[in-house]
This record gives sequence, C-alpha cells and structure tokens, in this order.
Amino acid sequence: MTRRVGAAKRRLFERDAELAAAEEALDELTGIRAGGGAPEPPRGSLLAFAGHAGLGKTTLLTEVRRRAAAKGCTVLSARGGEQEQQVAFHVARQLIQPQLAGSSEAALRLQLGSWYAIVGPALGLCGAEDGSPPDPQGLRDGLDWVLTHLAVQRAPLVLVLDDAHWADPESLGWLASFAPRAEELPMLLVVAYRPEELPAHAHQFRRLPGRAGQRPIDLEPLTARGVGRLARDWLGDGADDTFGQECWAVTAGNPFETIELLAKVRDRGIEPTEAGAPLLRDLAAAVKGSGLIERLERLGPSTVRFAWAGAVLGTEIPPALAAAVAGLGTEEAADAADRLRGARILTGTRTLEFVHPLIATAVYRAIPDAVRVALHGQAAWSAVDAGLGPTAAARHLLETHPEGDPWVVQQLREAAGETLRAGAPDAARRYLARALREPPAAGDRAAVLYELGCSSLLTEPATTVNHLRAALEEPIADPALRQGIVYRLSQVLAHSDRLAEASDTLAREARRTTEPRTRLRMLSEKFMWDAFRADEPQTPARSRRLARLADRLTGRDVTERYIIGLRAWDATLRGEPAAVALHHAERALAGGLSWAMEDRGFEVPALVALTFVYADRPGRAEDLFAAGTAEFERQGWRGAHLSFAYTLLAYIRYRRGRLIEAEDFGRAGLRLAERVGPRTPAEWYSVTTLVEVLIARGHIDEAARVARDHGFGEPFPAAVTFPDSQTVHGELLLAQGRTKEAAVELASVGRRLDPRGIRNPTWCPWQLHLALAEAREAPERARAYALDAVERARRFAAPSGTGQALRVAAEVSSGAERTALLEEAVAELERSPAAYELARALVALGTQLRTTGRAREAADHLQRGLEAAVRCGADGLAGTARAELAAEGLNPRGAHAVETDDLTTRERTAAVLTAQGWDRPAVASALHIDEPSVTRLLTAVYRKAGTDEAGLAQALGEGPGESRE
Repeated sequence: MTRRVGAAKRRLFERDAELAAAEEALDELTGIRAGGGAPEPPRGSLLAFAGHAGLGKTTLLTEVRRRAAAKGCTVLSARGGEQEQQVAFHVARQLIQPQLAGSSEAALRLQLGSWYAIVGPALGLCGAEDGSPPDPQGLRDGLDWVLTHLAVQRAPLVLVLDDAHWADPESLGWLASFAPRAEELPMLLVVAYRPEELPAHAHQFRRLPGRAGQRPIDLEPLTARGVGRLARDWLGDGADDTFGQECWAVTAGNPFETIELLAKVRDRGIEPTEAGAPLLRDLAAAVKGSGLIERLERLGPSTVRFAWAGAVLGTEIPPALAAAVAGLGTEEAADAADRLRGARILTGTRTLEFVHPLIATAVYRAIPDAVRVALHGQAAWSAVDAGLGPTAAARHLLETHPEGDPWVVQQLREAAGETLRAGAPDAARRYLARALREPPAAGDRAAVLYELGCSSLLTEPATTVNHLRAALEEPIADPALRQGIVYRLSQVLAHSDRLAEASDTLAREARRTTEPRTRLRMLSEKFMWDAFRADEPQTPARSRRLARLADRLTGRDVTERYIIGLRAWDATLRGEPAAVALHHAERALAGGLSWAMEDRGFEVPALVALTFVYADRPGRAEDLFAAGTAEFERQGWRGAHLSFAYTLLAYIRYRRGRLIEAEDFGRAGLRLAERVGPRTPAEWYSVTTLVEVLIARGHIDEAARVARDHGFGEPFPAAVTFPDSQTVHGELLLAQGRTKEAAVELASVGRRLDPRGIRNPTWCPWQLHLALAEAREAPERARAYALDAVERARRFAAPSGTGQALRVAAEVSSGAERTALLEEAVAELERSPAAYELARALVALGTQLRTTGRAREAADHLQRGLEAAVRCGADGLAGTARAELAAEGLNPRGAHAVETDDLTTRERTAAVLTAQGWDRPAVASALHIDEPSVTRLLTAVYRKAGTDEAGLAQALGEGPGESRE
C-alpha cells in the first residue's frame, strides 16, 4: 500500500474510516476542534486495529505515527516479535527506554524517585540492587507510574504498539491492564494485532473504553476497485481493469501480497494489461510460502544462511551479530544483506529487519529443524561473546536440545537470576526449567531446583513445593543451601495453608543440624508457623518452651528478636497481663525488625505490631505498620504484602473507632488481595476485616454481600487470622438475626481455641458474641460466658477489652447489675483509645438509665453516645441513639422536639424495642401488627423528634428514594 513510482511517497488505499478514527482521536488528544474553533480540553483514548496478517496494520500505524508527530505529539512506539516473545519486558523497553536512556544515573534516580530500583532493571536502565525482587504487581504499578508521568510531562503522548499479539507476556499484561486508564490521561494508546493470535490475558484490547462501539476496528481486505487503484499507482495508468481484477482474485485483496505481486510485475517488465493477467497466478505463488523460499534459495547459500540467521535473531537485527550467527565474514555478510534488500526480503542498513513479519515467519519455518536448533545455539554463544549478556542468550537456549552442557546451565541460571530480580518470575521459571532438562551436574541439581522453586513461589506454590522437596532429596554439600531450601519450603507450605507441614519440615531439619545457631533459627521459624496454626495440638506446651527460651535470650540478632517477638504475641493470645506482652514486644524491637528481609517473612514484625494494638497502644502499632508498608513499597511488594499492610491498618483504625478510614483501608486491602487470587491468606484477612468494619458501621447488608461475593464461610483457613475469620462470621450471623446459627459457629470457635490456651477476649471475643447469641434461649449460660470473658479480660488488663467484656456482660444481665456493669464499662473505655466501643457503652448505659427512670442522666449518655457514634462513622449505632432519644421525646441535636406524651404508646414501644436491637418482624409480632405498620410507627417517632429526610432514611436503614412502606 505504498507508492514506489518516483519519490517514495506513501499512500493508503481504502483506509479512510480507520484514518478518520485516528484523526479524530488525535484531535481530541491535542484539543483541536474539527472545523476550527476554540481548543477543547485534551482527552485520551484507546484505539485498536484488528486484522489478519498482511492487511496493512503496520502501514496504517506508520501513518498514525507520522500524523501524531506532525501535530506535535510525543510518540512512543514498539513492536512485538515472534522470536522475542520469551524476552521479558522486550516491548516495555522499546517504548520507554529511549525516553530515559540518555539520562545519567543521578538524573534517572531523580526522575524515577522511589521506583528507580523497581522499574529500572526491567527497563534495562540499571542493574538490580541487592534484596528480594519486586513482585509482578509491584512492577506493574511502577511501570504505570512511569508511563503516567511520561504522559503528563510530555503531553500529548501517543503510544503505538504493532503486532501486539507477539508482545512478551510481561509487557502485554501490563499494557492491557493499563489500557483503560488512557482516557484519564493526555494519551492516545494505539494497538494493532491479529485477532486470532491475541492472548487471553490481553482481553482489554477487545473491549475498548469509549471508542468504536466498545470494540476494535477491524481491517478488511481491499476491494477489487482498491486493488485496481493500487496497480495503477505502482505500474502507471496503463494498468487496465482486467489486470486489476485478476490481481485482486489471486491475492484476495490482501495488501501485502498485492504489493509484493505488483513489485514482481514491475521487476519482470510484465505489461499490466489483459494480456499479462494470466501470468499473475504463477507470479503470486512466488511471493509467499514455498515460492518465496525458492526465490531466496536462488540468491545463493551464504545469502540463505544470512537470512536464516536474521530469522533466528528476530526483529532489529544487528548485521554483525547476524554475520556471526551465519558464520560469514564482514564482506560476505554485507553482500548477502544487499542481495536480500534487493529481493525485498530485508530492509534497513545499520539495523536490519524483514520487510514484513510474514516473510520472517516463512523464512524461519523453512530452516531445517537441525539447522534451526544449531543456529539458536550459535546465536546464544554469539550474544554472550558480543557482550549482550546471558539474558540475550537465554531465549535462544530455550530452542536448543539438551546436551548436558555446563555452559548452557550456567547461562540459563544467570539469565534467570537477572530476570527474577527484574520482576519477571515466569520468565525466570522458563529458563530454570530448561536448565534442569540440560541437565545440570549432579552437584548443581539441588541449587537449580532451589532457584526454580524460588522463581515459581508467587505464581505456582504447589509446583514450588515439589521442586523444593526434590531439592532436599539431592546430595547437598553446602549446608547454607540446604538451610535456604528448608526455610523457603516451610514458607511456601505455610502460605499455601499447610502450616502443619511447614512446622514438621522445620522440626525434622532442626534435629538434623549440629550447628546451634541454625537450630535456633529453625526453631524460631517453627514457633512462628505454629503460632499461626488454627489446629496446633500442643499450644500450651509450646508456650512454655517459648517462654523459657525467650526469657534467656538477649536479642543479639534477628533470630533471637524473632523468638522474643513471638513470645510477646503468645502472651497476647494467652491473655497474660498486657504489661508482659509489651515488655517482650519492646525487647524484640530494640535491635530492629525489618518487614522486608530477603530470607524472612514479615509475619513476626506484624505480630509485634499487633501486640501493641491489643494492649491499647494503637499509635505505636500504626507507626510500625507505616514503616512496614514503606518497606514493602520500596521493595516493590505490592501484592499480598501490601494487601496485608493495608488490611491490618484497617483493623487498627477499627480498634480505634475510626470506622470510615478503616473501611477505606479495608477496601484497598481487598482490592490488592483480589489481584493475588481467591481464598488466599491475603483475601481471608481482608474480607474478615472488612466484614467486621461494615458490621460496626451498621451496614449489615453490605457486610453480607462482601461475605457472599468472596465465599466467606466454611471451610475456614488453617491459619489463624486477625481478627479470627470464624468468629467474625459468627458475628455476621448474629447481626443478621440468625442467632441459632451464630451460636453453633461461635461455640465451634471456643472448642478450637480454649484447649490451646488462647483465652484472651481482647483478641478474640467469641465468648461475648456467643453470650449475645444465647441470651434468649439460655440466659444463665450466656451470663456465665460473659462473666468468664470479663475475668479473662481483667487479667490481660487492656481497658478496651475489659470495657467491651463488661458491656456485653451487662447486656445479658438485668436490673442493678446491668447498670453497674455498664457504668464500669464506660469508665474503662474512657481510659482506652477504643472510641467505637465507648460509643456503644454510652448508648447502652443511656438506654438502661432511661428504662430505670433516670431520664436526665440517660439523655446525657445518649447524646454523648450519639456524637461519638457519628464521629466514628457507626451509622447503625447512631440510629439507635437517635431512636432512644426520640423515645424519650428529645431532639437528637440536643433540643426538645416533642414531649414524651406526644408519642403514642405503640410509637414509644416500637422505638424502644428497635433501640434494644429487636428487628422489625419481632417488633411487629410483639405489637400484633404487620411490618409496614412498624415502619410507619418508627417514621412518626423520628419525624416528631425533628429528624430530617436524610437522617430518617439512615435511621430506617433505607437508601435515598426507597419506599418506607
């Protein structure tokens, strides 16, 4: 579709609609109005062209780039390559590296900020620094940041990706996830691909935001008329209609094949008339497939070998490297390149490329199998010899046959290390799996299996376990390697919810080792995973061993500090005095606890921070979590690690009564967890916490929806979660009025935790919820549960836990005891940071005082409770407080709205029963009326109290515009 007569003027045929769409998108991007007029605000978009091979996608994108540059846009472009699909970030580097590569290291650090060490290695801008590599999600976030800043700083920005179907998985997955954001930026993202070859993980390109009716623009073959125009453009006006019609017939309107055919017609001097038309079919056969290969072979053996070398190397072929792969001298290679340019097979000078990907594919597939394998091997060696490094060689080594060559194993291992540190574990896994098939020497096999296990840790945990177990079966001369395998194996088992196996693995290896410090490290890891086991049978015995060990350690290294930190957490779970737990927590922190050490998890630092939460030191805990989160982000860990950090921050805010902030953090943690995968530990933590927060806010239906959408229920994880998942599920059942189901669930929690000596209701208030669930059916048993929880809470001596237990004990008690317990609960909670629990106690005390005739005190406590509930974001509790005030004839804002006598008996009874937690069916049954009548009674109460429409909808649990009938 290019003009070859005279000057190299380029023309497109029958692409008016496609060019119009591109022109419109460019005008919107640059703010130019069609037909003139004042500029409009720039608007970005995504434009995709889909078409089979040879339909002119590349020519179309070339024109888009030209027009974008003419309009003053910054243009980034890249092209996927059939041979480069295994090279991680190949496309990302083409796009971004030219924009940044000329900068000094200092300038790059300034430009990329905290993302320098995360995205720099992936983009080939710097080497990887020491430490654990970023996780894939963290790297994607970093690339998002870089591209977003380029879009803003160099606006308007046009990003063009050709042959997207051949882009490497790492780049394509990133760009596909980024694509919907193009509309939000001064950026036009243009992609072209073959629809039948686009991978599933790039499905976003099939559903466009905003443009082209939510679908890509399909390129169609040229019509017979279009081919006739193209023939005249190439061959002159003498090309007649019959000749054009036959051209169209033999090429089916494929622009690439048509141009190649016309070039042959011109080169052979065939007359473009009806007389020359019969020659076209034979000529067309020489343009593609076997005809193309025959044409290539006529150019001579050295030229064929050079073309083969180029096909093996892929796109952007360095002539010197192609010569080395082909085994040709400099002059011979130059002659071969000239012949291939003349035959319209290659183009370019300093860097060569095939005229069309179809030609490259045909040449590559024509190489005899044995020769192709040998050429890939030669390409690997030549790449290393040219100083391009093991990663450049690795993609070629993937195509060679295993021969037991130590050099191959070494290159693949080094390439895997570079790729893993750059944030592409899947590519590293491919290299190491190939190294294992070579195979490595017997003494190296364990190390390769270990590296393979590490590379698949995030994406294939089950496979990782198999690799690491196989590594332990190999003879291992290096004790440090064996220890590393054991630590990694226990970690992946634990993160796969196989905590018992993780513990047993460490126990076995601890018995094997003769080195005291190694044994101590393994014991510390075993203690840690046992602390997370929901089914550990020997918890009391472990606690005693842990206490004896921790009490004699000084915290001189990380291993000792981990053990001391676990001692602090164990004291919290068992309900030892909070002062004891805090003492050990401070000892653990004295020498420093990093959250992002390469060979250790973040679990112990998190447990130490949580110790401060339950001991009513949330400010200290938040400082620790903020530091941990910063470490995760610096390291590029933005998957499960960052999800845990946000989730646990949400839990701290919940404990402090800052429920709106808690919900925001909880949803952020859940979004990250959803990217990690369903029913992973990260998702269990985030769903559990978010459900707890939503219950506290009074948004029971939303809590139930979150639970339902994420399968929150049995079977519960084998790992302990904070808060405990099964307990929160029981609490949700209780909030929904499903008291019998809640009682069964919560009793199960008690049978699980009590025998293990985990008896601190400040951490897990299962007894308190169970008491509420059984209050009607078994009041004495409920009271016994609650009072036992009070004693346990008093032993731990955190005012928040003690106050909560006292409040619940009051709710299952009566008379003067109820009042006394509530007054004590308020006094305890006023000394705590638990604002939400204080609000609950104030409302409960106000309600109790009102029923005992102490109206003035009741009003004071209810008003304080209402104000506290509103500050916390506890909408349901605020509604209860308003109802109680209204039942007393008081304005929730503090002024009298109506006198008590203005309420009917039924209105007052409905308000009181609702405030005490009765649902509408129960109120209707007690008053012998239907549920709509209850709603009408409550509406009257709130309106007489002066509640506005928004407050009324909130108090009744309705959204705006919902019917109150």
